[in-house]
Amino acid sequence: MLDKRSKYLRQLVVEMVEVGRRGHIGSAMSLIEILRVLYDYFLRYRPNHPHWPDRDRFILSKGHGCLALYAILADKEFFERSELSKFCMSDSFLGGHPERGKVPGVEASTGSLGHGLPIGVGMALAAKMRKQNQRIVVVTGDGEINEGSVWESAMSAFKHKLNNLSVLVDYNKLQSYGPVEEVLKLEPLADKWQSFGFKVREVDGHDVQALKDLMDKLPFDSDSPNTIICHTIKGKGFPFAENNPEWHHKSRLTENELQNMYDSVKY
Repeated sequence: MLDKRSKYLRQLVVEMVEVGRRGHIGSAMSLIEILRVLYDYFLRYRPNHPHWPDRDRFILSKGHGCLALYAILADKEFFERSELSKFCMSDSFLGGHPERGKVPGVEASTGSLGHGLPIGVGMALAAKMRKQNQRIVVVTGDGEINEGSVWESAMSAFKHKLNNLSVLVDYNKLQSYGPVEEVLKLEPLADKWQSFGFKVREVDGHDVQALKDLMDKLPFDSDSPNTIICHTIKGKGFPFAENNPEWHHKSRLTENELQNMYDSVKY
């Protein structure tokens, strides 16, 4: 059962797609609680000073899930909520993938999968070299970690003992081509990350308290990078979209579909 805040953040997503009539809706819905806990409880940032030098860094490596990120950034007042109603319009800075330098609070331009973790490793290593107490968090998709660049970066993170780096895997088990199990099997996923030197935990990615309790324990080790495998549901919150590959990306949304979305997140 989603609480009022989780439903509210999903309402913001519906507001965006009501205008643009398209977006990676299913991919964003599996992210909402992960981003909520990061921005409500874990990350250190200043919305009125987005380039504050001592801020933590967050990278949404699965950039197609940006609807969820835009919702939380607007909620935290990095920009006016009214900007959401311009999503994917010609005069908007909120595009189909997040762009650094355009969207306040976005640390890296992502979209081509497999790029976020390499950037995050660089940020974490720079923070160590500068002796800065910064935490670097990268959220990846499960389909995304088919990319070899993810595992090259993981090896580098272990070599440099980047315990200030945390990778959160949005493990909704459904990618654009179909079920992850059929496209390219990931299991045993925890063992894979462990074999690359990461300290690994698993959690229900929609359980706000469980996510908070686990993030409070970061880093899990003084010399190792961290991975949290978040078991999620693609399309979470919209029953007709849950585990439905047709909602990975939706275009030309109908009035009936939009109304069903609004009805699903009433509170």
